[in-house]
Amino acid sequence: MPQAVTPREIRRRIRSIKNTAQITRAMEMVAASKMRRAQQAVLAARPYADRIRAMLGDLAAMTSPAEEVRAFPLLQRRPVKRIQLILVTSDRGLAGALNTNVIRRAVDFMTRERSEPIEHFDIVAIGRKGRDFLVRYGWPMIAEFTRVTDRPSVEAIRPIVELATQDFISGRVDAVFVVYTHFINTLRQEPRVFQLLPIEPPEESGAISDYIFEPDPATVLEALLPRFLEMQLYRILLEASASEHSARMVAMRNATQNALDLVAELTLTYNKARQAQITREVSEIAAGANALGALQ
Repeated sequence: MPQAVTPREIRRRIRSIKNTAQITRAMEMVAASKMRRAQQAVLAARPYADRIRAMLGDLAAMTSPAEEVRAFPLLQRRPVKRIQLILVTSDRGLAGALNTNVIRRAVDFMTRERSEPIEHFDIVAIGRKGRDFLVRYGWPMIAEFTRVTDRPSVEAIRPIVELATQDFISGRVDAVFVVYTHFINTLRQEPRVFQLLPIEPPEESGAISDYIFEPDPATVLEALLPRFLEMQLYRILLEASASEHSARMVAMRNATQNALDLVAELTLTYNKARQAQITREVSEIAAGANALGALQ
């Protein structure tokens, strides 16, 4: 028969869980602070990304003839046989199912979502969690980047953009996709697949059709395309950063609440065990007193 847990052991467990709750509460506060900064950054970046995309569409529409637009290397479309996949995950865990969901989305994209046959995938890992998954299961990885998603910067993403651009222009790959976590709100983040290359200009917006570009729209478009790629990847990493900190804050909040619930449950168990112990001791004292009285 297993021995009953003593009040001392229960009290030790309560102290241990309270210490854990203090740690998770501190991590929640840190994540909340980072989350607010990340949310502000992503909300500020979205309008700029949308505007530069609209300008790209207008420039493409103003460039004549249409064949000249298609001549830009970053706009060229060809049959997709080889794909470069950029997988964006976090460097750290304790973020709920965030990394699991985005990795599952990437695996689904590579194994089940492609209607046309793909000869090869070149995978670029951003974040330690994605890198560790790829290494563990033997997926082909051509490059890895860490310490990027916590506080994204344009300088940090430029090597990634250069790698994708060089591989696409050289013909090593026919398309570049990014799998990342899109930030919706604090409680909801969604894994998505975004086509980075070839660039697909949107339809003409008409908002800047009266502007004059010097020396000409084609030259401006050629200069804008690399900046557009940088901005798109920068926005994606901001989305991933906001998603990571939001998911971690919620996970730590849930962990803290679960710890407090467990402390309350153990406290009740401790009180019952302590009461039973006191009752047993009183009964033993009373029995001893009765025995002494009988001897007299």
